[in-house]
Amino acid sequence: MSTFSELGLKEEILSALTDMGYETPSEIQQKAIPQVITSTDDLKAFAQTGTGKTAAFSLPIIQQIDVDNQNVQAIILSPTRELAVQIGDQIQKFSKNIRGLKTVTVYGGTSLEDQARKLNRGAQIVVGTPGRTVDLINRRKLKLENIQWLVLDEADEMLNMGFKDDLDAVLEATPETKQTLLFSATFPREVEAIARNYMHNPAEISAGTKNTGSDNVSNEYYVVTERNRYAAIKRIADINPDIYGIIFCRTRRECQEVSEKLIADGYNADSLHGDLSQAQRDNVMQKFRKKNIQMLVATDVAARGLDVNNLTHVINHKLPDQNEAYTHRSGRTGRAGNKGVSIVLVTNREVGKLRPIERKIQKKFIKREIPNGEEICKVQLFKLVEKVKNTDINTEAISGYLENIYEQFEGLSREELIQKFISVEFNAFLEYYANAKDINDTRESRDRDDRGRRRDDENMTRFFINIGRKDSLTPPRLMGLINDQNITNNVEIGQIEILDTFSFFELDKNFESETIEAFLNNAPEFEGRSVNVEITKKRRGGGDRGRGGRGDRRPRRDGGNFRGRGDRNDRPRRDGDFKGRRRDDNGGNRESSGRSDRSSRVQNKSWGRRRD
Repeated sequence: MSTFSELGLKEEILSALTDMGYETPSEIQQKAIPQVITSTDDLKAFAQTGTGKTAAFSLPIIQQIDVDNQNVQAIILSPTRELAVQIGDQIQKFSKNIRGLKTVTVYGGTSLEDQARKLNRGAQIVVGTPGRTVDLINRRKLKLENIQWLVLDEADEMLNMGFKDDLDAVLEATPETKQTLLFSATFPREVEAIARNYMHNPAEISAGTKNTGSDNVSNEYYVVTERNRYAAIKRIADINPDIYGIIFCRTRRECQEVSEKLIADGYNADSLHGDLSQAQRDNVMQKFRKKNIQMLVATDVAARGLDVNNLTHVINHKLPDQNEAYTHRSGRTGRAGNKGVSIVLVTNREVGKLRPIERKIQKKFIKREIPNGEEICKVQLFKLVEKVKNTDINTEAISGYLENIYEQFEGLSREELIQKFISVEFNAFLEYYANAKDINDTRESRDRDDRGRRRDDENMTRFFINIGRKDSLTPPRLMGLINDQNITNNVEIGQIEILDTFSFFELDKNFESETIEAFLNNAPEFEGRSVNVEITKKRRGGGDRGRGGRGDRRPRRDGGNFRGRGDRNDRPRRDGDFKGRRRDDNGGNRESSGRSDRSSRVQNKSWGRRRD
């Protein structure tokens, strides 16, 4: 096993690494650092999440920076502000002993003018998110004509988030002579296209096997109904008393709802999503890293900047829209040599969706049964016994009370005393799970409403768009198209379904009117075609049929509007505020507009027993 000194790093960097506790380089660091130091060739590097990619690309750049030159020499792009801040902080720590080296991190949500002033004062390394980087380039505040290194970190995630146009803009603003370093956890076709179009005969290195899951992660699934999805999460948490993990949700609203339920039920949980301010996000992440939060409920984007090595579990509340996202989610656990478990909750109808993920990660999912009350009580009982047994006794603090305590317990046998102490904390568990039913029985259609219709996400609105697979539309390109309309800040995008000549996507229902207005006012085009977007009715039974199914009939043109062929009240209206009118489950009409109030956030300081 090599050391950092054997990789050719100078003493100032080695001393900083020693102060940070770095001892031996990871596999990706051993391969990437000498390659970047000794060669000017472009580099395409695969490494799973949590393998030390930041040091792999930043250390050789720091090694070669000309501190006497105040121009920007390296630009590092990352998908989220959390990850950008994390990279910037790491670089500052790595370079703390190199006088004159400056790093500036730029990202949205904060003052552009403040970041521009920092750039004017001089910086050799800039770390940024694609959107803010392009803004600064367009305003001529960030000049890249002297760039020697361009790093694309988490390139697959940037494309999944719809940043392709921003990446193209940055790449085109940099000189041909630069060295491009592309780091990614997965290599889908879109990432390979970036490599083909913007890299010249790149060297390729890999730590592990491309597009596979970590060998340290056990991939498991539980079959649930929509009705007992949350109950399954609680039972999984109760059967694992020392759980320390992330629960991934598809939308901010799901994230908030799950976290609020957990907090109300006594679990030490919190949420991380796009509706939080930067200060709130930083506060939550700091508490989670310190283990003051046991379970963090997060969206994919919000969790990208989270660097925690000792997570025990990742729980997928629902499957991600993109299979590649599962690799990122599961990669949050099983890091730094630790073992981890990645759990997926799926309905009977969704089990088949695990097969493509298995092919991608080259690992099989293990089916698990949702634990019953007896199993949970047994685990919790012996966890309590272990806790009592390992508790340190502060004799000095309690010595003054012992004589009176002994008198209170006089006459009780050893067995009775133990039973009473155990029962103080354990009775609540026994009482709750005494008659707990088996929720593994999914034969009944419990995820249907009282009228036999399959439940959809009530918080999302489904839209029709008149472009599809034949127009070269992909989920990332559709996300980019939606983001380009500037509907609102970080509007939540739900499920996406790409068909041959048209497609469907879901957005937070609070932004129905804003979405319709944005597409009407901007009149966007895609591959030379005018884009039309309409609200369409939700899918009903029959699942995803590849061409829309019975519940997703293609809207037709009638008098200038796209009209669904179903109930008249299911089609979009265009009067005044563009509110979509749909039937609710009781047969009446309802309208959606405005943002619902968020429940107040509650902090639970206890890691103790939780009530379901």
